[in-house]
Amino acid sequence: MSHADTALLVIDAQESFRQRPYWRADDLPVFTSRLQALIDGAKAKGIPVIQIFHVEDDDAHFSLKSGFVRKLDEISLEADAVFHKRRHSALVGSGLDVWLVANGIRKVIVSGIRTEQCCETTTRHASDLGYEVDYVTEATLTFPMTHASGTVFSVDDIKKRSELVLSGRFARIATVEEALADAPIRSAA
Repeated sequence: MSHADTALLVIDAQESFRQRPYWRADDLPVFTSRLQALIDGAKAKGIPVIQIFHVEDDDAHFSLKSGFVRKLDEISLEADAVFHKRRHSALVGSGLDVWLVANGIRKVIVSGIRTEQCCETTTRHASDLGYEVDYVTEATLTFPMTHASGTVFSVDDIKKRSELVLSGRFARIATVEEALADAPIRSAA
C-alpha cells in the first residue's frame, strides 16, 4: 500500500471543550505544539488535513449556534475539508467516509480531542473499515476521569490504556515524526 494516499484527521480540536467543567489547560501547550507540528508537517507533504467538529443541537457548547464549534484558538489550520459529526466516530453520518473513498485515501493519521473517546472510536472504526491507521497519542488531548469506584484515572493513565488497546489491533501508535516519515510527499494532480 502506498502511504501517499494518507489524510490527517483533526478530530474535535474545538473551543466547545474549553466550556466544559472538566476542562484543564495543563496539557494544552504540549498538545497544541505537537498537533501544530503534525498539521504543518502534513501540509508540507501535501497530505490533506481534515477537520472534524462534534455538533449537538441540544448542547449549549456544541451547537452550531453557540459560536464554540470552531478550531481551538491556539491552532493554526486551513483544512482541506471540514465535516460535522454527531457520534463518537467521525465516520458515522458525517460524509467523511465518502470523501476518503472519493479521494483514494487508504491511511488515516488520527489526532484531536478526546484521546479515549472520539479519537479512539474513530481509530477502531477506520481499522474495521480497512484503513491503515496511525494513532498519534501525543497529538491527542484528554482530561482526568473518575471511575464509579472513586478511582481517578490521570491523563497519562488514559493515554496508556488507549495505546494498549489500539496498538497492533487497530492502529500503529506513532509519534508526530513517525507518522510524517511514513507519508511521502504527495504530488499535485
